[in-house]
Amino acid sequence: MRFSRQVLLLQIGVVALVVGLGVALVSVLLRSTLTDQYGRRALAIAKSVAADPVVVANAAAKIPGGPLEERVLAVTEANDALFVVITDDKGIRLAHPTLSEIGKPVSTSPERALAGFDEISAVQSGTLGLSVRSKTPIRQGPRVVGEVSVGFEVAQPISAFNQLLVYTLLFAGGALLLGAGASALLNRRLRRVTHGLEPHELTELLYEREAVLHGIGEGVLAVDEANRVSVRNDEAERLLGTELPLGAAMSELPLSPRVHKAVEEGRPVDNLLAVAGNRVLVINSRAVRLDDRPIGTVLTFRDRTDLDTLTRELDGIRALSDGLRAQRHEFANRLHTLYGLLQLGHHTEAVEYLQTLTDSSSARPSELGDAVADPYLQALLVAKTEQAQEKGLALKLAEDTWVPTTVTDPIAANTVIGNLVDNALHAARMGPRRPATVEVSLLAESTTLHVSVVDSGPGVPEDLRRTLFDEGVSTKIAPGHGLGLALARQAARARGGDVWLADPGEGETGALFVAKLPGMLTEDG
Repeated sequence: MRFSRQVLLLQIGVVALVVGLGVALVSVLLRSTLTDQYGRRALAIAKSVAADPVVVANAAAKIPGGPLEERVLAVTEANDALFVVITDDKGIRLAHPTLSEIGKPVSTSPERALAGFDEISAVQSGTLGLSVRSKTPIRQGPRVVGEVSVGFEVAQPISAFNQLLVYTLLFAGGALLLGAGASALLNRRLRRVTHGLEPHELTELLYEREAVLHGIGEGVLAVDEANRVSVRNDEAERLLGTELPLGAAMSELPLSPRVHKAVEEGRPVDNLLAVAGNRVLVINSRAVRLDDRPIGTVLTFRDRTDLDTLTRELDGIRALSDGLRAQRHEFANRLHTLYGLLQLGHHTEAVEYLQTLTDSSSARPSELGDAVADPYLQALLVAKTEQAQEKGLALKLAEDTWVPTTVTDPIAANTVIGNLVDNALHAARMGPRRPATVEVSLLAESTTLHVSVVDSGPGVPEDLRRTLFDEGVSTKIAPGHGLGLALARQAARARGGDVWLADPGEGETGALFVAKLPGMLTEDG
């Protein structure tokens, strides 16, 4: 039997049991109450008869029949009683509905009434059958001269009880139907909420969900229609670098603006790049609907930090390779020229040509071994210099550049300096000033590396200055940009440093970006 049907039957059974116990209790109370009411009614009639002066006088004189019998019959008929009996102080009947019973002792004990006390008896059997009776003394002054007994037929309270019981049963039946209907509605809602699944099926789904959520290598985050966290796995918290409490509002969590935007818009998102801590994440988002009703959004996160690091390294190596290839081609041409001069016997011209080559190459950043001792920084500067020359730009080192030791984290240094230089080259190329230049300054302070990059571009627009380091914010028109500065800042902050815009470039020069990288350099010696 399905669990929902078991619940329905159990609820109906409980309602029926409660209603049955209620009816039984009410029946007992009604029967007892009606018997007591008829007994008190009989006592009230008996007291009124015992207070009649004629009754008192005739009872004291022990005169049977006559006026007493008339009053007994009148009271009996007026109150629809079974009997009204008057006795003397010995319990001998002086008046009785049946004349043949006059002069005989009463069938039930009159001792309590003759002792001066009222008596409300339970159902008793007398000469007229079962009745609910009450007795009261007849007093003449302080002396008890007799007693009055009034009884009602048992069928009267039983008839009233049966009538009330019918009403009670009708009410109980209505309550039972109402309870059964409410249980049926609750059962229907239970099936709708659980989609007709049994408890063991729900348990299996829970186990399967936990196994899937915590067994996959991707981060999963689901939010409901109110943009509150409803489902998440440990991988999502690890990749995003923050706790994701169930029920927490997405707007209150310190997440990437791109994640917030994907949740708020609720539109499908494929392979969106975002920065979270030191990680570069690939985000996919899908809106979830049930019966054409939106119920939330599910986001998945993949870590592509290693891939992005390898890509940046490959880009650096490719740029360096292109630069070396260009230099090789250039040096080959120069060697051919020098060889031709020597072959033709122009030795003086050959010496002058060598002198010219030496003077023209002395200003290359790669040649400044005393200013920049680290080979990784030298290679990066060579690659960026060749890249700038290919675009008609000039990349030069500032005169105060001084890095006498090697870097401890070439990847982080490449991320920060490379992205700052790339942005500066783009800004210089797009700016109106010619010649277009970029100046890089590298300065060592113990183990801290200070970097400043200034370009000849138009500067940073005012509307972008606050959001410049948010991922997705870029002045480039082509898609896929907007992560460079965010990655540079994240890489710097991961080492306890920072990257900031020191001068937006409103004067004669373009924008000035400054980076501080603690612990980036080895100690002297």
